[in-house]
Amino acid sequence: MGLSNSSTGKKVSSNLKDFSNYDFTVAIAGNPNVGKSTIFNGLTGLNQHTGNWTGKTVENAAGICIHNNQKFLLVDIPGTYSLMADSEEEKIARDYIDSNKANATVVIVDATLLERNLNLVFQIMNLTNNVIVCVNLLDEAKKKGVSVDLNKLSKLLGVPVVGTIARKKKTLNNLINTIADVCNKKIEPKPIKIDADIDKIFERAHEIVAEVVTLKNENYNERDKKIDRILTSKKFGIPIMILFFCLIFWITIVGANYPSELLSSLFANIEPPLKNFFTYIHTPTWLLSLLFDGVYKTVTWIVSVMLPPMAIFFPLFTLLEDLGYLPRIAFNLDKCFKKCCSSGKQALTMCMGFGCNAAGVVGCRIISSKRERLIAILTNNFVPCNGRFPFLITIATIFFTSAAHAGESLKSSLIATFIVFVIICIGIGFTFLVSYILSKTILKGATDCTLLELPPYRKPQIGKILIHSLLDRTLFVLGRALSVAVPAGILIWVLSNVQIANISILTYISNFFDPFAKLMGLDGYILTAFLLGLPANEIVLPIILMCYTGAGSLVDMSSLQSLFDILSANGWTIVTAINVMLFSLLHFPCTTTLLTIKNETKSWKWTAASFLIPTVIGIVMCMMVNLIYNVVLIILT
Repeated sequence: MGLSNSSTGKKVSSNLKDFSNYDFTVAIAGNPNVGKSTIFNGLTGLNQHTGNWTGKTVENAAGICIHNNQKFLLVDIPGTYSLMADSEEEKIARDYIDSNKANATVVIVDATLLERNLNLVFQIMNLTNNVIVCVNLLDEAKKKGVSVDLNKLSKLLGVPVVGTIARKKKTLNNLINTIADVCNKKIEPKPIKIDADIDKIFERAHEIVAEVVTLKNENYNERDKKIDRILTSKKFGIPIMILFFCLIFWITIVGANYPSELLSSLFANIEPPLKNFFTYIHTPTWLLSLLFDGVYKTVTWIVSVMLPPMAIFFPLFTLLEDLGYLPRIAFNLDKCFKKCCSSGKQALTMCMGFGCNAAGVVGCRIISSKRERLIAILTNNFVPCNGRFPFLITIATIFFTSAAHAGESLKSSLIATFIVFVIICIGIGFTFLVSYILSKTILKGATDCTLLELPPYRKPQIGKILIHSLLDRTLFVLGRALSVAVPAGILIWVLSNVQIANISILTYISNFFDPFAKLMGLDGYILTAFLLGLPANEIVLPIILMCYTGAGSLVDMSSLQSLFDILSANGWTIVTAINVMLFSLLHFPCTTTLLTIKNETKSWKWTAASFLIPTVIGIVMCMMVNLIYNVVLIILT
């Protein structure tokens, strides 16, 4: 008896034929934030495959659970509050349940929010008979003095009811036993049917909860209400949100310095023996240079610069998510986005963009309206991802603090944090502005009514946070960045080492762009570096240094003073630094993000729009700053 799949450690996503060979199909349904994914993961372990519903951008997961020598295919259908609305998630959930493809449908509900969750239970019971209700989060309910009579609830609903604590294997065994009994017809649910009128559904849910739920303390959620009165208040909500993000950015900035230096030193120490080995096996000189000066230095730079801030930012971001604070951010910004005729959920996707814009674009799936989802996708690049943070931080540190002591004191790190925060605020401002313009022009339409749930505050699961953020987010995003870094390294090496009339192709390109770049307060090398940095934003700065030093390969300058000296010697001033930071914020998305946008929108038109919109704005902004600077300079002289 029990769950055998977790012990196998076999990842079936690499062996998809297992998903066409099973005994029963089980649908896993429920509202968002009820622990549906945790239960699904607990039942399937590593036996999972993730993809998209046919013809849809909404993600689905399927998993295999082996129990008593029977194989159950579990299908995690999109989380939804209702089957009556017309969002993509709700249509998919309704159509799948109504198709009777599943031998059983498990509806996960929150023991502390039973009345609200029963709304979906009744709607599902009107579509299919083989329903199992799983009352989850019993541990949370116990802490709050909430007791649910599961047997009485089962009698009133006419279906099996199982109580679970998703992290406890014993309760999951009870659930899979019940699923097996329903699929094998040992238990035949006879659900009550209620008129589809929503008022009657809410009325019946209220009556049932009154009979099965006992409260030791009527004000069990008073603590959450008190916290929300502060965190979501008009007076303190947004300032506290700003402080949270400043703290996260500061921790990321300070914390990433040391592991970045260690990784950089590690890769520098590994390079000589590796190069000696390739020399020993008589690798041609040109190939040796291509592999190490091109590919190796590009890949190792991205890892050393990109990995540490992601490894810090993503766990901190996931911590806020696990605590239940992210929905409060969406709530605080909801009015701002509504004034822009877009969705309040865009605040969540915008926050995800701080970690990775590609992840933020994928996160736009939570927005039901196609129009509002497109707005969120097209504007996600206005918040800088972790790939741009190191560049912004470095420039802010060496040009707005004392270069000789940059990064060595609390004061310099706080100044750098403040400058980066100002840049981020500019990006958020453009998110609102462009969202409004799009909603009034090419993406006209009425704003959908968005339901923003404020889930209970919960104790974060540190182990889950580390695994989810480091494996599912950090390494996934890093892997995608490295996949484009290799060809980028080859291209950079070719352009910088192949010469025509003793001048590299890279120099020809830079000279071509130089007049236009000067209008932006930049130079041809800087603009060329941004273009070559299309595969990954992390390599923009080393390309600039490579151009200035004529090294023919990416340059890693660990000393901030050395960086300042090189940039200053090549004409950089404060206004250059400002324009470089602005253009880093306001320019085209990286290749990974562009490919993700194409995948999500299924349109080259919208992909091109996502490239052009921020780039045109960035060019105009830099030209304006440069013009104002020159006019002021003329007036003063």
